[in-house]
Amino acid sequence: MERLERCGRWLRARLASGQVRRRLPWLLLAIVLVGSALKDNDLVPQTPMQNKRNPLNVYFVKVAWAWTLWLLLPFMAVTTYQFAKSKFRYGPTKSVLLVLRRLSALLVGTAIWYVCTGLFLYIENLTGSCSIPGGGSELHQPPTTKQECHRGSGVWIGFDISGHCFLLSYCALLIMEEVAVLEGLATEQNSKLRVVIDGLFVSLCLLTVIWVFMFLCTALYFHDFSQKLLGVLIGLAAWYGTYRFWYLKPLSPGLPLPNVPLSSKKYSYSR
Repeated sequence: MERLERCGRWLRARLASGQVRRRLPWLLLAIVLVGSALKDNDLVPQTPMQNKRNPLNVYFVKVAWAWTLWLLLPFMAVTTYQFAKSKFRYGPTKSVLLVLRRLSALLVGTAIWYVCTGLFLYIENLTGSCSIPGGGSELHQPPTTKQECHRGSGVWIGFDISGHCFLLSYCALLIMEEVAVLEGLATEQNSKLRVVIDGLFVSLCLLTVIWVFMFLCTALYFHDFSQKLLGVLIGLAAWYGTYRFWYLKPLSPGLPLPNVPLSSKKYSYSR
């Protein structure tokens, strides 16, 4: 428990200045540019990470949104409730309503994930064609979708926007925005609540490291440059459009750090 608290305190100190949040978008863009340049010039070493069946890809990236939701949901609920009670002196009912409002940001994120992944698949189907070994004489007509192509043991060749670059960048940025609430949240040391929050916080930071590392692996080993660049730009646009624009408005889930008078419905960051 003491080690967990020290780790949480160390991570809080690193995140308190907000530099990680400000620099992460630029880091992700730099990774795509440098990683793609290394890949295109055959300067990438052979490692197990170029195999799509590696454990991190199979057990984490393939279900990245589920991992992000699983850790962010309790973290946002606990910290928002505690923040409402300690900072604003809200009662239980009002605190719960604020928690529900903040948790709706995860519904927004889920909708963004669902729409974007569906759009990527639609574009790939629209721009692609199926290449079947041996000419595909066993098929009566050429497959028109990626799924049909794979069922016929073919390879679908289309414009495949990198879903990994989109989702991993969006998840990493989303986590960094939400853990910023700890900059203004005070809890008693050695309390059960502090242990829960520190445990979730350290887990979210570790998850973010995994997302950025796998983002790097994607940039080094998979997709064309344009596919990766478009993927990360869409991820950045989703983050910017919500946390830097919509969530500043009254009719929105709001930001993690409301620091304005109770009479105001607007939210802003302590940057």
